[in-house]
Amino acid sequence: MKNYHIFISHAWKYSEHYNKIVTWLNEANAEGKLTWSNYSVPSHDPLIDPNTTIGKAKLKSLLKQQISPAPIVIILSGMYTAHSEWIDYEINTAVELNKYIIGVKPWGQERVPLKVSINADAMVGWNKDSVINAILNS
Repeated sequence: MKNYHIFISHAWKYSEHYNKIVTWLNEANAEGKLTWSNYSVPSHDPLIDPNTTIGKAKLKSLLKQQISPAPIVIILSGMYTAHSEWIDYEINTAVELNKYIIGVKPWGQERVPLKVSINADAMVGWNKDSVINAILNS
């Protein structure tokens, strides 16, 4: 069975959506549908302040290191408005590195940010099967 290397875009302040995607992927693994490795950024070092020039550069460097080995990048489009600078960077980096981008619409949301929809190779709803199928079809 193929092991999928995946980077999931997220913000630690809003980790419930990230945690749900991880749960779905772990369930799919337990069900024998896929195996996966998580290349997402771990909770960042509180000594790195993303609001400073040096901290922002350091965090961008760490993000690129995490995205680089992952052929699949999952973008949770519901966080876009609150964290567009970082999600823009993650999308731009994924495009630059030719990654397969899966955009996930949050539960009940009809509209998706243009930046996400024009760069996603696949857009799926907030549904475990949709996310898993997008990965399997990547």
